[in-house]
Amino acid sequence: MNKTILYAEHERLKANIVPFGGFLMPLFYSSIATEHDAVRQNVGIFDVSHMGEILIKGPESLAFVNQLVTNLIPTGPTLKATYALMCNEFGHVIDDLFVYPLEADTYLLVVNAANVDKDEAFIRQAAAPFIVTIENASSEYGQIALQGPNAFKMMMALFGASIDDLKFMQYCYKTYDGHQILVSRSGYTGEDGFELYAEPNAILKLWRHFVDGSGVTPCGLGCRDTLRFEGALSLYGHEIDDTISPLEAGLKFAVNFNKEFTGKEVLLKEFNEGVKRKLVGLDIIGRGIARADYEVYADGAKIGKVTTGYLLPHHQTPLALALIDRKYCELGTMVQVSIRNQLIEARVRDTKFMDKKYKR
Repeated sequence: MNKTILYAEHERLKANIVPFGGFLMPLFYSSIATEHDAVRQNVGIFDVSHMGEILIKGPESLAFVNQLVTNLIPTGPTLKATYALMCNEFGHVIDDLFVYPLEADTYLLVVNAANVDKDEAFIRQAAAPFIVTIENASSEYGQIALQGPNAFKMMMALFGASIDDLKFMQYCYKTYDGHQILVSRSGYTGEDGFELYAEPNAILKLWRHFVDGSGVTPCGLGCRDTLRFEGALSLYGHEIDDTISPLEAGLKFAVNFNKEFTGKEVLLKEFNEGVKRKLVGLDIIGRGIARADYEVYADGAKIGKVTTGYLLPHHQTPLALALIDRKYCELGTMVQVSIRNQLIEARVRDTKFMDKKYKR
């Protein structure tokens, strides 16, 4: 099992450590609810060094990356990250990722930890017609995420007021203790925040600066999941996977039909004809919490499944995301979720469980 550069820090802080994506990672330090609240009300820090980093270089790198992913990667120098998906020929999601144009003819793809090997193999196969080189640089990067309404104050104290000029999904370069840091105003919590990429030893120094020097709350995978769920942000293996299309998952914003990409024809047909199933929110009316893969029923038949479900801190009603037949997707429709072999009433709702706090 792999360990990030921060593993000894997690042990020092007495984290509850679990396997995740091939790594030993902190599930929580104090409690999931306490860490969830720290991010919503103040600021928390996450170790995300388990994420994969793949570099695409060469004179045809932009053309290749645009063929590879669903969203449009802009031409020319830009300090803007793009959220996109890689799809197979059936229009189903291989992975979701962020694309950073680092310099002319060099693109950084940040992919999910559990998918690195699969993604690399798919990328290398797709690259055959293009003049590019592909490098799995995951071991060369560490990554932390500083998230919450006070994240920008912590970042400004370290890097100066110019850091607040960044808008959501923009990035810049800063220097810390002689190390170059890629600072991206982005995150996976629905809050304002920053993701920092650098060589692993620099990430270790930054972690200690924020946790020991500034009192930032360390946060684990547990609240990372409750936070991203509250923000209705998709997680691979739940809301998206290689049997689900981006359109079914409500990710049309990351699909640009004005260019070519793998799976485009299938997705365009699905867009024109309408999806057969759709990701919706559920209010659980009866007793019980709807967990991932619990079956959803209506009119005596199975109509889909729950992808994620929680009773979130400060919410009175359990919530869920579910992928169900579009016939039942109208807001207010009553359905049932099978919880411990009992059909529990639920109501279809939107997926806006909170207002996102991104700096636009």
